[in-house]
Amino acid sequence: MTLFHAASRDALAAAEQKLLEVLGAAGRTTRRKPTVSAEQVGDELFAVVRMLDGEPGLRRAFGDSSAEPTRREELLDRLLSGKVGDPTRKVLATVVTSRWSTPRELVDGLDELGRTSLLVHAEREGRLDTVEDDLFRFGRIVAADGELERALANRTAPAEAKRGLVAELLGDRADAVSVALVTQLVTTPRGRSLVTGLGELASEAARRRERSVAYVIAPVPLTEQQEQRLVDTLTRVYSRPIALHVEVDPEIKGGLVVKVGDEVIDGSVTGRLDELRRRLAG
Repeated sequence: MTLFHAASRDALAAAEQKLLEVLGAAGRTTRRKPTVSAEQVGDELFAVVRMLDGEPGLRRAFGDSSAEPTRREELLDRLLSGKVGDPTRKVLATVVTSRWSTPRELVDGLDELGRTSLLVHAEREGRLDTVEDDLFRFGRIVAADGELERALANRTAPAEAKRGLVAELLGDRADAVSVALVTQLVTTPRGRSLVTGLGELASEAARRRERSVAYVIAPVPLTEQQEQRLVDTLTRVYSRPIALHVEVDPEIKGGLVVKVGDEVIDGSVTGRLDELRRRLAG
């Protein structure tokens, strides 16, 4: 998760407010269909991130808090006039006229805004659950395949090649928003490791649904009824809605390992045996 200094936190909060205002997210409970495409705004914000990621001079110009905000906005208009839609332009204007702690944090903030916009789009389309599941499953696949992780995280590989690899791996198997989020992470990692970044994206999708994520390891696949009982139990324990992600690992023999945030509940046979060994050795 990106850590922002105080000025950047304030700037990001203002930009997020503008983004949700532009997207009409504040009125999403109404039946009126949104007139602004959150998907388009997200794609355009990601494109600006990629541009600034490769242009240190532009990053410094937009992140220079000593320059007049109007001059930074004029530069924005000269650079992107006709290249992004008006909704995206309004969000970008808020970003470049705000005071950020560093130019890098400005670009990190834009990246977060792009993710938020795409997740809003998935939420509107009723596909947020699918996106969350796509990201979690792909994260587990990458974590288990060192060669794949190295290929996707290779900083010397052309962005187009990595974009093609993501399309080959996910393609029609995943939601379009999931593919866009993974592609952005792979081609413009912004200092994040791939596995960590995928985990953060899955958690962000879960938070979008106002739920915590419980990562569960089971020796065999759980039935639908077992998953529901576990969700109900964890919801009572943590006093908040819980999203469940289950990974099958026969090595744990029996029972479950459940991780919610920093807390691990190890009820597996392997875990109990390991604890017994520690006690005997101590």
